[in-house]
Amino acid sequence: MSAGTPLTRDYRYDGSWDGLLCCLFETYERRELPQAVYSHEDVQQTLYPAVEIVTDPNKAGRVKHAMLPKIGPSAKELAEHAFLTCLPQKEVWILRFLRLAFRHGPPVMNMLTQPAVHTLNKAVLHLQHESHQYQGFVRFSVSQGALWSVIEPKNQVLPLLAPHFCQRFCNEAFLIYDKTHDQALVYQNGRHEILPLLAFEPPEPDETELRYRKLWHTFYDAIGIRDRENLRLRMTHMQKRYWKHLTEMQYNPFRSGQAEPEQSGEAQNFARSSGVLPPDSGSVMP
Repeated sequence: MSAGTPLTRDYRYDGSWDGLLCCLFETYERRELPQAVYSHEDVQQTLYPAVEIVTDPNKAGRVKHAMLPKIGPSAKELAEHAFLTCLPQKEVWILRFLRLAFRHGPPVMNMLTQPAVHTLNKAVLHLQHESHQYQGFVRFSVSQGALWSVIEPKNQVLPLLAPHFCQRFCNEAFLIYDKTHDQALVYQNGRHEILPLLAFEPPEPDETELRYRKLWHTFYDAIGIRDRENLRLRMTHMQKRYWKHLTEMQYNPFRSGQAEPEQSGEAQNFARSSGVLPPDSGSVMP
């Protein structure tokens, strides 16, 4: 059998980066390429038999040790960041890219016509863009002297957000909960860690927190230029999926007493249709 011959069977692994590196190790040892690779948590409808790939620290370590000198730091970083993306079948694309990288070395980053290189670059660009967006869209609340926030990203952005927020709030204790991937970035006393967290129940805001939320909303409302109100344009610059956890978007974005009736009605209808306001709610601001 020739090296890297595609087979009609799948690989199943534990979903970790070390586990995926063990999958790569097995493709060389078995001289084959799997039809698909998925973790235990993924429910796959497939007609192909699955091979269980056990995570072996020794095998993963051998691959890690070889990556930097053989494929270079840029290719290594691309593969690691691709693992954080929401790219469908990302594991197979990463395996294809890494095999290509081990064959050609660092110049693989210039082989943009190769499907694996192009696909991973596009996926990582989406990851980096979403991470950059969340640097501005994370909204913290305070409870018992600690900051907390909830986000619902498509990609696993916490590893990319950690340096930014740990530097910005170096004297604080905070938690950013990724509801999509059930994990949290926890920072305290100069140390941070990303931990699995199956559920997070936000604490009830106290009077001080509610006062600051209202102040923030008042500021947001006051700086708006009502004659230039364009809700559709705003949505193109900031997708609706970000609105749910933004403090300023948890209320009617335009005060009915200050806007013209038709503008106010349009704003409230738009807010209700997009899920910012419940269907039967009126303006929550005086």
